[in-house]
Amino acid sequence: MDEAPFSRCGWCEVDPEYQRYHDEEWGVPQRDDQRLFEKVCLEGFQCGLSWITILKRRDAFRECFAQFDPLRLAEYSASDIERLMRDARIIRNRAKIEAAIHNAGRMRCLMDEHVSLGELLWQFKPERDLAFAYADEIPAITDESRRMSKELKRRGWKFVGPTTCYALMQATGIVNDHVVGCWRYPIIQAMRE
Repeated sequence: MDEAPFSRCGWCEVDPEYQRYHDEEWGVPQRDDQRLFEKVCLEGFQCGLSWITILKRRDAFRECFAQFDPLRLAEYSASDIERLMRDARIIRNRAKIEAAIHNAGRMRCLMDEHVSLGELLWQFKPERDLAFAYADEIPAITDESRRMSKELKRRGWKFVGPTTCYALMQATGIVNDHVVGCWRYPIIQAMRE
């Protein structure tokens, strides 16, 4: 991958796939319900693991989980779960697999209620943006991620703790946690305004 015109956030400096994700996806404001649903599921699978582990398996996850179409995924059966548990291309954690299928049912309920997942998640955008010079200043949990987690859990979602919700907020542009010296920071900030 070509060098970025300026410096990047330090977490992605080693792996070219990580760099591409950082340069093209991470922090870009996302409001599409199906894409957000995919992010919720993948962030759930990431619990306890590094994001690169999920990123390198993302295509396989999409294939195995019906492209994260909640209507199709909600119909998965016990035999589908067993099939997924045998698929070495994904994270074979039964609780996480079952949570993704369960959350597809929760997503279907939102759809039936004509509630946009994007609107639901974006209501937790902080009132004011924070800017960080160093990665170690960035929190893992915020008041907003706690409230998002609480609301999703109230609606029956699983694997949506406050740390997972904050990672979701970062990935989908609800917050801009590119460090201010990163070349993507002003670009993402402009997209969010």
